[in-house]
Amino acid sequence: MSTSAPRSVAQYLDQLRREMAGDDPALLQDALYDAEEYLRAEVAQNQDQSEADVLEAIAVTYGAPAEVAAAYRTTEAQVSAALATPPPRVRSSALGRFFAIYRDTRSYAALLYMLLSLVTGIFYFTFTVTGLSLSAGLAILIIGLPLFLLFLGATRALSLAEGRLVESLLGVRMPRRPAHAPNRPGAEGWIGRITLMLKDPRTWGTLLYLLLMLPLGIVYFTLAVTGLATAVSVVAAPFAEIAWQAGWLDSGFSPSFPGDQLPLLIALPLLLAFGILLLTLLLHLAAALGRLHGRLAKSLLVARAQPAD
Repeated sequence: MSTSAPRSVAQYLDQLRREMAGDDPALLQDALYDAEEYLRAEVAQNQDQSEADVLEAIAVTYGAPAEVAAAYRTTEAQVSAALATPPPRVRSSALGRFFAIYRDTRSYAALLYMLLSLVTGIFYFTFTVTGLSLSAGLAILIIGLPLFLLFLGATRALSLAEGRLVESLLGVRMPRRPAHAPNRPGAEGWIGRITLMLKDPRTWGTLLYLLLMLPLGIVYFTLAVTGLATAVSVVAAPFAEIAWQAGWLDSGFSPSFPGDQLPLLIALPLLLAFGILLLTLLLHLAAALGRLHGRLAKSLLVARAQPAD
């Protein structure tokens, strides 16, 4: 079906949004931001021409909406292929697939994210609660509304920073540009854009995400630290017992080890195997939580752009 040439920046962005309706929302958000920034800059530099004439003139260099959409898809596929880690060899046995987690770099990155989540969660929660409290307390004053809008703008900047962290460690495609604000009827001017921002579900989804990061960060950090400490302690216990039996450790140190109940040659391998099992389960848990958290971040932090009315 042929599409008429766009006569305004808003129409161009609406057509681009329709062309990329089935693509990743994060990719769509980046494409809309880049297109609007470029098109409005060109219109501002050619104020002696109408907006329709400027769009017609730059259609050759920048491309029609369908061409831009195809170019973004191609670039995204090339970048994803270049940055993708080689897939681990598929194991035929269940045991091989279970221990193949050690070759999955995403599991280690997800474990690192779990360790960092407590720090980021405390910061996000403190920032959000403080911003909401100050905005509500100063609502009766003139400064209350500007402070609240500044706070919302800061939360969007935080969402971009968190998105980069999620994409780097969890491997989930997140936006690299701010969200595009479509020009809808009744949303002209700065008052209309503020109204549109307040009606945007992503505004409140971002606030919810920042608040959720504290309880989630506590859970993630507790699981990661407890799991690592337990697994490493159990793995190290056989070697500590051997060192103590050989007299390599101080005589005042006596590791807690059930040597009286089981023969040493049987207990040490069992304890080592149990520690490796715990560490393997921890990596599987980190990978699973990383995938789930990536979906949560995608649903709350990525704009779900819809065609303009």
